[in-house]
Amino acid sequence: MRHPILPLLGFCTLLCTTPRANALTEDSLLRRQIGQMIVAGFRGFDATGEVADAVQRLGIGGVIYFDRDVPAARNRRNVRSPQQLQKLSAELQRLAQAGGHPKLFITIDQEGGRVNRLKPAYGFPASVSAEHQGRLNDPDTTRKWASLTAMTCSQAGINVDFAPCVDVNIDPQCPVIGALGRSFSGDPAVVAEQARIWTDALHERGVLASLKHFPGHGSSRADSHLGLTDITQTWQEDKELAPYRTLIDEGYADFVMVGHLMHRDIDAEYPASLSQRWIAEILRGGLGYRGVVITDDLNMRAIVDHYSLERALELAINAGADMVIIGNNGKSYEPDLTQRTFDILCRLVEQGRISRERIAQANDRIRTLKARLR
Repeated sequence: MRHPILPLLGFCTLLCTTPRANALTEDSLLRRQIGQMIVAGFRGFDATGEVADAVQRLGIGGVIYFDRDVPAARNRRNVRSPQQLQKLSAELQRLAQAGGHPKLFITIDQEGGRVNRLKPAYGFPASVSAEHQGRLNDPDTTRKWASLTAMTCSQAGINVDFAPCVDVNIDPQCPVIGALGRSFSGDPAVVAEQARIWTDALHERGVLASLKHFPGHGSSRADSHLGLTDITQTWQEDKELAPYRTLIDEGYADFVMVGHLMHRDIDAEYPASLSQRWIAEILRGGLGYRGVVITDDLNMRAIVDHYSLERALELAINAGADMVIIGNNGKSYEPDLTQRTFDILCRLVEQGRISRERIAQANDRIRTLKARLR
């Protein structure tokens, strides 16, 4: 059901620029809620320029750190050393507080092995892959590596690790999962057990986890970074949903990251990240998930090659995503991308294409999860 546009003159102006003194409290609140739904990537080793503006003025919900800058083909993005990263995180949190916003989600993809932003080359401890841990399948060994990762993140001021990867190793040749050693196992029970150890270890250090990539990337024959990935013929429900079902039944409620994965027998139109069938009906309705749903990066080619940013945002939020990652680390770098994302979301609400109720629902979940941050 669409909700009527509020009869306010200059409504979009009130939402999409710095609030004027006479802006209604309701609109200022909505503006802040919209900001909280964005996790943004940025260039730089310190909290200045566009990221400072996005955190303090727009009130974005989080940032994501990368070490490699893809558009520039350089291993220089946000990570230089443990001391530099700790300072960056502290300054970003200070800016959020100064703007009157909740604590930031400071996020990273730190799985270990090949997906490892905090590398020994920058002064961080060595890591091993999920595949290595799953092959040994020794709880103490996994706990050691997971605890080391949790400590490394916590000391750097990172409070969200987009790990563990719970993709089941259906096809060891999958170019983005099996071939990179990112899956713990082809056995869903082993995946769930290893992931449980990881989430517990992260929580002990005050770091939130994220299960990914729902509904399962381990059988795919393509990389969603490079284009839309069709899993219609390869996906195996009994195996690939099993880790989610197990962990959610046990009360897991941090993040679930939804992948840009197309299963035409389940949703013939949209990939999971933009699909109400997958998010609202299967993940929330079928599996009973109550935590925050976050999209995989909407700047990946699986999305940008097929959808405008406006259309992707509209579909993702209406499908049930509570937060969107705008990594700004794809084919090109756009200095105004975070502002543009914010403005588009404001406009979508103004036009009644996303309801205020959906924004409020997402913020309830974000607020509940942020209350667990130390």
